[in-house]
Amino acid sequence: MALAVAMRPRHWLKNVLVFAAPLAAGLLLEPDVLVPSLVAFVAFCLISSATYLVNDLRDAESDRAHPTKRNRPSAAGDLPSAVAVVAAIVLAAAAFGLAAAINVGLLLVLLTYAVFTLAYTLVLKHEPVFELLLLAMGFLLRAIAGGVASELPISRWFLIVAGFGSLFMAAGKRYSELKRASRDHSAGEPAVPMRRSLAGYTTGYLRFVWAISAAVAITAYCLWAFEVGDASSTAPWAAWSVLPFVAGLLRYAIDVDKGEAEAPEEVVLHDPALILTGAAWLVLFGLGAMGV
Repeated sequence: MALAVAMRPRHWLKNVLVFAAPLAAGLLLEPDVLVPSLVAFVAFCLISSATYLVNDLRDAESDRAHPTKRNRPSAAGDLPSAVAVVAAIVLAAAAFGLAAAINVGLLLVLLTYAVFTLAYTLVLKHEPVFELLLLAMGFLLRAIAGGVASELPISRWFLIVAGFGSLFMAAGKRYSELKRASRDHSAGEPAVPMRRSLAGYTTGYLRFVWAISAAVAITAYCLWAFEVGDASSTAPWAAWSVLPFVAGLLRYAIDVDKGEAEAPEEVVLHDPALILTGAAWLVLFGLGAMGV
């Protein structure tokens, strides 16, 4: 049970990004595309859990001083270090094996993700800007993986939307953490240990980063949606998908602005309006991509 908790299955929600490129191509439901995409999803679940285990082992000492992170299995002593190390190795080996069984491209994407994540965990997690970019790269590589696994061409607009959308989420996460720390300090509440990289940021700087990232993502998405809409279709579905896309981004920005977006997956799972908006976007964009 401790190992299962340490693998953070709730965070696997982030890995649905691997289906983005196949969906954009309108080929997600084709067996020769769906199967590699599902394998890529499973591989990312395994490798991300492996890196979470390594991260928790490295931060176990500092996590014990945190009011919530001290409950993580490694910090609480519920998961022996040896078990965590062996599990991380097995999970990583399984992830690389699955990726290699699909194609070399997916294996390279997975290896890149592992290298970037380990660089973040072991060296750069306390370096402002660099840790922010590595955090965003984690989301971007997930988005790229689906197209690589299925050997589909990836639109340049898709890459821009995925890249700046990822930076938006990363900056929003850090903004929320910094705002929460400032709010606790102002309220005179006991200080919660703050990640060292936050000392290099201000709320104004992070607001600038996530606002610019959102603006670029929206602009690129509009261009991408019209490009997808060029395909023969009974209605401009892809163009209409701009509305729920922008609405979803603005809805998520409310949580960022409140300082409540420290865990993106929690924001999505606990906001019914955001789920409905995402579903509307999925239907409209999917219809446009498939040329219905």
